[in-house]
Parts: sequence; C-alpha cells; structure tokens
Amino acid sequence: MQNKVVVFVGDSIGRQQYQSLMCMLTGGDDEAPVEDAAAPYGLVKRPGAIRPDGYAQRFKETNTTIIFYWSVTLCEVQPLNVSDPNTEYALHLDRPVTFIQKYLRIMDMLILNTGHHWNRGKMELNKWMMHVDGKPNATYARDIGSARELALHKLAEWLHQKKEKNLTNAEVYMRSLSPRHFFDGEWNTGGRCDEDFMPMMQHNITGPGSDPVIESAVSGTSLRLLNITYVSQFRYDGHVSKYWRNTKGQDCLHWCLPGVPDVWNELLYADMVSQQNKQRGTS
Repeated sequence: MQNKVVVFVGDSIGRQQYQSLMCMLTGGDDEAPVEDAAAPYGLVKRPGAIRPDGYAQRFKETNTTIIFYWSVTLCEVQPLNVSDPNTEYALHLDRPVTFIQKYLRIMDMLILNTGHHWNRGKMELNKWMMHVDGKPNATYARDIGSARELALHKLAEWLHQKKEKNLTNAEVYMRSLSPRHFFDGEWNTGGRCDEDFMPMMQHNITGPGSDPVIESAVSGTSLRLLNITYVSQFRYDGHVSKYWRNTKGQDCLHWCLPGVPDVWNELLYADMVSQQNKQRGTS
C-alpha cells in the first residue's frame, strides 16, 4: 500500500472500521510515525460543529494515507435556503456525496457503507427532503427503503462509469449492513445484549445473512461486495453494550474495539490480495 490513499466513507460504524484499521496498522502504538493529513481534504472542525467531517492520517515511512469521511447516506446534501439557519436540506438520491465527487481521482481504495440512518426518525431529525433529478420526490419520501436502494444503485452506476472511462483507478467496495442485536426491547425500550441470549432468534437480528440491496447494487458493476453481515450476526457479545458513558440504555449497534470490525478489515485485505493475485495471473 505504499504511496496509496485508502478512503472510508460512511456512518459511525464505518468510522469504527477506519479506527480498527488504524489500530491494526499502528499496532496500537501512540508513537507510530503517523501525521495528521486532514487539512488538505478540508477535514477541519467548523465553528459550532461537534466534530470535523472526517479524519486523515498519513504513514510517513510508506506515504500511505488513510481517510474517513462522514456521510451517513452517501448522497449529496444541499441546504434549500442558505440564509436560513433552520433550513431543510435536499437529499439528492441520484448524486454521490460531494467529497467522493471531488476526491475520487486521488483514491486507490474506497470502502462505502450506509444503512442505519435510513429511517423516518433520522430523516425528520436532519430535515432531509428526498430529491431526484434535482426535484422533490414524494414517492421516495414515503418509501425510505426504496430511497436507500435507489441511492446505492445510482452511486454504484456512477462509480462503475468512472472506472469504465478510466477516470479513477480506485478499487471500490460496498460493505453490507452491520447487524444490530437488541434483545428484550429496542435501543430506547430496554433492549440489551450483555448476557448469554443463545440460541439467537431471527427476529432479534437485523435482516438475513446478507444485505440484498447492496448485493443488487454492485451486481454487474466493477465494484466489490464486502459482505460482513452473516459473519457478524453471531457476535451479539461484541457490542459496546452497557460499557459506555450513557447509563440510560445499552449500545447494541456499535462494536467494541479491538473486535468485530477487525475481522471486516481482515476480509477486506484477503479479498484485496486475492484480486491482486488474479491480476498477476492474467497479466
């Protein structure tokens, strides 16, 4: 990975995969020869913001840059009224998030994820209004599952076309949905994952052993599927659970680190090496 740029774009679970990779590459050494490289990518904390839009670290010895950019939908978001601090926002389902549009040309590997923010509560909280072809779309506003499906298909098509036209050399992965494990309730109704709940029942687990929307989006394109859903379903014990700062409920969505996201990165590495070996065999 010398002289390469590896980019994660996604939500807080995607950030955990980025953090996992950084820990794996540094061996957990705080004195590792790594420098902050956020500024050239505009990843600085804006006034009033809780956090920057992302993070970037460069390994000095190999000139390898690892980036995380926060985008929970992977879609371009635009304020409808820039002069109104309480404005609603256009969520363009058919446009990639601006960061990808701007920096795709310098990426060597791109790992994408989106899933858990596609619900009515998050849409209303963020004041997102579904847009397609630059116009509001009531159909997708009513059917958020179909909105996610459209967004992923449009993004996969856009990235595939960029590769077909040799406008990017990036190896692009879409990661499947990370499972959540809430037993005896939901996140806000006493759901928990801190005891031995085996055998697991299907209704306690998000989705089947795969993410059919992601699988469909990458099918027939040059994008790769990083399917972590099934292998992660069995690790209900790997979540933060009750061991976090919020005492009002358990976190059975995010993972402990080191932990399950390390396995995702091992799968990513294995697939990357497999692809490189295939390319050498045909060259």
